[in-house]
Amino acid sequence: MADDYRTTEVGERYAQALFDLADETGVLDAVRADLASLRAAWKDSADLRRLATSPVIASEDQQKGLVAIAEAAKFNGVTKNFFGLLGQNGRSGDLPGVIAGFEKLYAKKTGVVAAEVVSAQPLSDAQMKSIQSALRASLGKDPEMTARVDPSILGGLKVKVGSKLFDASLKTKLDQMKFALKRA
Repeated sequence: MADDYRTTEVGERYAQALFDLADETGVLDAVRADLASLRAAWKDSADLRRLATSPVIASEDQQKGLVAIAEAAKFNGVTKNFFGLLGQNGRSGDLPGVIAGFEKLYAKKTGVVAAEVVSAQPLSDAQMKSIQSALRASLGKDPEMTARVDPSILGGLKVKVGSKLFDASLKTKLDQMKFALKRA
């Protein structure tokens, strides 16, 4: 739930408005950095998620809370004002959808694609650079890499780029063998 970033219709509309404003005012990269920080905070902080999504917290209080967070984090003025607008309109719970929509628009404009690499053990910088080079060669675009460790895959890698998943994990290979043996 905490890391469930899917675009929604409302999130995409707000994301488009924020993207257009940030682009027009020349602060696109700053707003993107702010949203990346907020995404990390959203993932780590149950209190932030509760503030934004709880129906018992009044929208004025959500607005004040989001603006206070933006001020404390020294977010760009455009981002801070946008958070105020979301809170005022009672749409703070749509933040994950807004962030996902903004990232989609940013990737489309800049040609950067997000790639998530999941491994059983932490990867070294050299391994990440090697994966990044291979993705750049196959995609023809510059991938922005994030790494995540998931011991349950046992070994190998899973690489997610957009809606595509390249699964070379040991767990998947073992599951395929198990399925094949059951059929035989």
